[in-house]
Amino acid sequence: MNITQCKALLESMADMSKAEHFGRFFKSGPGQYGEGDRFLGIPVPATRSVAVRCTEFDTCKIAALLRDPFHEVRLLGALLLVKFYSRERARRDEVAAFYLKKLELFNNWDLIDLTCYNILGHYLLDRNRAPLYELALSGNLWRRRAAIVSTMAFIRVRRETEETFRIAEMLLGDREDLMHKAVGWLLREAGKVSRQGLDAFLEAHFRSMSRTALRYAIEKHPETERKAWLSKR
Repeated sequence: MNITQCKALLESMADMSKAEHFGRFFKSGPGQYGEGDRFLGIPVPATRSVAVRCTEFDTCKIAALLRDPFHEVRLLGALLLVKFYSRERARRDEVAAFYLKKLELFNNWDLIDLTCYNILGHYLLDRNRAPLYELALSGNLWRRRAAIVSTMAFIRVRRETEETFRIAEMLLGDREDLMHKAVGWLLREAGKVSRQGLDAFLEAHFRSMSRTALRYAIEKHPETERKAWLSKR
């Protein structure tokens, strides 16, 4: 199936009875981070099943999907880009550049989280990681989220935590609760590789961390240690 056929198949699955719930879940109301997003009411596994059937890879058509007003169509485009990056090894420079250029189109947390470390993080495994620090300084929420979540690739593939701790430190004062959750999540993942490193980071920064970030970061600690950290905070 080509991309056009895949999009038509996805739209045929629309369930508007679920769309309202999705809108609340992804915070699409006025003033929320997903303001104005629209939904077809299609669960992620169903969208994935459509992406698997799509065999056409064209960044121009993927870009059109990413500009679609419906969240699930943009998710289809995001999943196809990950698939494109994985299969087209000779074109990874092109895909990574495309991803950075179009990053504002990945305008909700799931679109970022399902793509950034599979594309950008993986691409930077053996390259200069300066782009992540540039993203961390961005005024765009989704670029900042991509900066920290992309380091998941370094943790999982290389068991490296340095970039995670450095970028987390840059983002501790972020104004968005969604970023505090991401920072805490990635700190927790880094702690699976280096518990000593995580505890050293917490000791240095727990006073300046939001309670949300701290709670996420210590989620895998024994209960007594979690209580001790939270009482310090």
